[in-house]
Amino acid sequence: MSFEWKKFQPSLGIINKEPPSRIDPIDFSLFWKAWERLETSYYDKKSLDSQKFLDGAIGGMVGSLGDPFTIYLPPVKNQEFKQGLAGQFEGIGASLGIRGNQIVVVAPLPGSPAQKAGVRAGDGILKVNEESTVGWTPAQAVEKIRGPKGTTVTLTVLHKSESVPVAIPIIRDTIIVESVIGWVKAIQDIEGIDRKKFSDSQKQNKIVYIHLSQFGDNTNQEWPKLVNSLALQAASDKRVKGLVFDLRDNPGGYLADAVFIASEFLEQGVIVLQERGNGERTQFVVNRKGLLTKIPLIVLMNKSSASSSEIVASALRDHKRATIVGETSYGKGTIQEALDLGNGAGLHVTVAKWLSPNGVWLNGKGIAPDIQIQLDSKNASADAQLEYAIQELLE
Repeated sequence: MSFEWKKFQPSLGIINKEPPSRIDPIDFSLFWKAWERLETSYYDKKSLDSQKFLDGAIGGMVGSLGDPFTIYLPPVKNQEFKQGLAGQFEGIGASLGIRGNQIVVVAPLPGSPAQKAGVRAGDGILKVNEESTVGWTPAQAVEKIRGPKGTTVTLTVLHKSESVPVAIPIIRDTIIVESVIGWVKAIQDIEGIDRKKFSDSQKQNKIVYIHLSQFGDNTNQEWPKLVNSLALQAASDKRVKGLVFDLRDNPGGYLADAVFIASEFLEQGVIVLQERGNGERTQFVVNRKGLLTKIPLIVLMNKSSASSSEIVASALRDHKRATIVGETSYGKGTIQEALDLGNGAGLHVTVAKWLSPNGVWLNGKGIAPDIQIQLDSKNASADAQLEYAIQELLE
């Protein structure tokens, strides 16, 4: 460490100044001089926040790698991330999408504050607390709408088939979200599809449907409870024609969970290859006896299907176990290690890349579906991808 760094004393108290011994010495004088200049010269003294300076400095260091998945998470963001993997967050309980250039409600969760307040599937969200949503992405809308339990957010929405917007105040609450949901239904009872396209005899057939929203903390406990029931129903009813496995909008999660889930559908074989920076490869193979290894299978994906969901889908396709319907997936081909830095902060570090069983690195390319189907951007309640998947299973 240079003498200049030791000599300069900024106005705030500094603790733990010494770097680990394995880090090469670097002159920090420019850093401290810039910090000092901000404190002495910046016109708005109320904006000076030492903790934000530090968070920004760490974020800039991590960001210099140019890897969007190696990130620094200050305490609040780190807590939000952990809550997400645990299947809970504080907000209103509504899944959002985009229709044209408008943020729309895909569906409010049953019993959620959004549903109780009168938010409906298909609603366009025009404003959040008087702030226009024009040009927002769904992620930006989520960030604005979420907030501490007990606080109020007001959404200005335009109900489907109505012409006058309404302002709906909603009191935020803790939302618990199961990572996996599913059902067995006759085609005549499935919502979101055009049932007129199916004959009367086809409508009596049944489909198993499983939607996995993420590979989170509780996935390995929630999954067997549901699958045991669904597999029993499928085996005992000759009208069941197949299974639709919905991985749309699944951002991923734990690698171990991806191996666990893929093992439900495959009898044997490699699920994913992990490759370290030195070229060392590790194989992850089917590690248990699955209950759904024989049932005809369609996987639904879209551009928001990423990471672990892509691992599962690529394994099922490489082993010729499933047909993929929908859109090209996100294309995240790296593996991160989540570290706690102390004081609530966290660091996600890319430690390896993953390859499909056939040795293909899908990073930046994604998984192109076997059958490309787009959703109707003008009708948020219509699900053309699910409809086509069902038609495929009936053939």
